[in-house]
Amino acid sequence: MAKRDYYEVLGVGKDASADDIKKAYRKMARQYHPDVNKEADAEEKFKEAKEAYDVLSDDQKRATYDRFGHVDPNQGGFGGGGFGGGGDFGGFGDIFDMFFGGGGQRRNPNAPQRGSDLQYTMTIEFKEAVFGKETDLQIPRTEECGRCHGSGAKPGTKPETCPTCHGSGQQEVVQNTAFGRIVNRRVCSTCSGHGKLIKEKCGECHGSGKVKRTRKIHVKIPAGVDDGAQLRVSGEGEMGVRGGPPGDLYIVIRVKAHDFFEREGDDIYCEVPLTFAQAALGDEIEIPTLTEKVKLKIPAGTQTGTFFRLRGKGVPRLRGTGSGDQHVRVTIVTPTGLSEEQKDLLREFAKLGGEHTQESQSLFERFKKAFLGD
Repeated sequence: MAKRDYYEVLGVGKDASADDIKKAYRKMARQYHPDVNKEADAEEKFKEAKEAYDVLSDDQKRATYDRFGHVDPNQGGFGGGGFGGGGDFGGFGDIFDMFFGGGGQRRNPNAPQRGSDLQYTMTIEFKEAVFGKETDLQIPRTEECGRCHGSGAKPGTKPETCPTCHGSGQQEVVQNTAFGRIVNRRVCSTCSGHGKLIKEKCGECHGSGKVKRTRKIHVKIPAGVDDGAQLRVSGEGEMGVRGGPPGDLYIVIRVKAHDFFEREGDDIYCEVPLTFAQAALGDEIEIPTLTEKVKLKIPAGTQTGTFFRLRGKGVPRLRGTGSGDQHVRVTIVTPTGLSEEQKDLLREFAKLGGEHTQESQSLFERFKKAFLGD
């Protein structure tokens, strides 16, 4: 199945700003997060949005995507093996060898290679993302065999140089044609390109020189980290090949939703109920924040939907100093289950307020007409 356009996935135009892309991703992340949305396709949509955001939020990756689409020219490019050649059929390197007798610079198949990167998804609580945490992770990965020290040979023995390729890992097939001398290089069929032969294999790794083990890694989650963030732990990926450096470990953060707070960047949002009396007469109420309870003064005549801001009561800024703000939205709750005495008081209140005057009825009629079109 072909991938959808990343801009289409996030619902933004190609001229969208970085902020627009960030807002669109956060909206989709909240909507399709597996901890919140239990629909069958929610997780796939969440992953699709995350992949699109990872590319479009990076200026270099976005520029490459805008030019080449889903095909990354740095990863072999356009359905082929790139210009580097290799394999049984070769590439442009073999063509130059055929007509000019070789001598071009080619990649050494026995050169050290960096190990693969690993990815680990870590789910944390809302407040753990706000304040940070330290924890130990159990990461399965490939490590050097301790018995043969990575050689793959039985202890007391060692690999031998391949007699066919003499350690180069490549075979040369030479042909004399009407066009001249043709040299074709291929992976050595005797040693499969390793340049070495192991006659007696290590009993623990069976000649591979590496084993699967679980490694305990201590990590620090910084305060202010948000959902979808990636933390890189250098050198904790898969082991390198032929003495190459190990890869890195990337920890993808997933943050659980909170029952009371919602997060938007470094700001926190919450909704607080008010009684009719509190909203009409004013009051001073206690508001829970991320760290403590604070007093909030409600002015008389406050309307439902009004926002109040508590400065510095949001999330610590991941990059920079200080914290965001907490925004409190008040909602006036209509009372239910009133006693007869309470009902009588409300009727008296309505009467004193003149709610049944001609002016009030006229307003009601205008409201009615707006809906019915009279």
